Amino acid sequence: METETVSRHCEAVLAEVADAVIADRDVLETILAGFLAGGHVLLEDVPGTGKTLTARSFARALGLTFSRVQFTPDMLPADVTGSHVFDETAGTFEFREGPLFADVVLADELNRASPKTQSALLEAMAEGQVTVDGETYELPDHFFVIATQNPIEQEGTFPLAAAQVDRFAVKTALDYPDEPGERELLARRADRQNRAETVDAVPTVEDIQRLRWAPEEVRVDDDVRAYIVDLARATREHGQVGTGVSPRGTERLFEVARARACIAGREYVTPSDVKRSAEPVMTHRMQLTPDARVDGVTARSIVDSILAETPVPAAVRPD
Repeated sequence: METETVSRHCEAVLAEVADAVIADRDVLETILAGFLAGGHVLLEDVPGTGKTLTARSFARALGLTFSRVQFTPDMLPADVTGSHVFDETAGTFEFREGPLFADVVLADELNRASPKTQSALLEAMAEGQVTVDGETYELPDHFFVIATQNPIEQEGTFPLAAAQVDRFAVKTALDYPDEPGERELLARRADRQNRAETVDAVPTVEDIQRLRWAPEEVRVDDDVRAYIVDLARATREHGQVGTGVSPRGTERLFEVARARACIAGREYVTPSDVKRSAEPVMTHRMQLTPDARVDGVTARSIVDSILAETPVPAAVRPD
């Protein structure tokens, strides 16, 4: 698929979602970049900011199936993956798919699930498959998880393990809308009876396959690759970071930057693509030192300082 066509599809998807959701454009681009990069997205936000609507809107705009899983402490892995049920007529056990068998899965309040249930989702996110009673079942080709967690209410939650968090390509937040956005929210609510809240599918299934392959064709010059490595390694050498970005995180920064270039309609990655991708890719992969947490230092502020201090390669020129 040509770069111009990829960008046009991406713009159409973003326009459809933006028509249904009041959110910052950059956040929507980050979610779409996570999808194009073949990864998953973690939304950490307070209730009522439109996380469910956003996930459902992306699924509809992409023409994909959607499933929502409300995680609770008593949920079992089989409640998510599916289980074998005895068929009295046939006299055999048959597998009944769980809610994970959808293209786009909203894992709502994932940190309320027990570690055992979280680990079942980990296999699905990492391998694109689930194992039930020793048998393996493949998930849909475009399997994409948008998980949410509430950063305020921690009672009765199970913090995500580092291995789980590292499986998310990007982490972002919708945040509260600005004043014009909140006024628009009320205007839409007041006119709900006359307004058709629909999101139309933009690409075809075949287009989706080409869209997710498109980043593989994007060029990343050696100096930009070196810049990506420098940023990741700087997190490991920072005095206020106990555990820095993993090598998998370095790969994700590379992949998400390529997806950003696709959205922008370019066949090559610029340092700007890397900079815009750095925060959503790196912050959730960093473990700060106890002293840094006591001092109120955030992973975001550290990434900002690393971006400011790391030499930026010269502007990339197309061939």
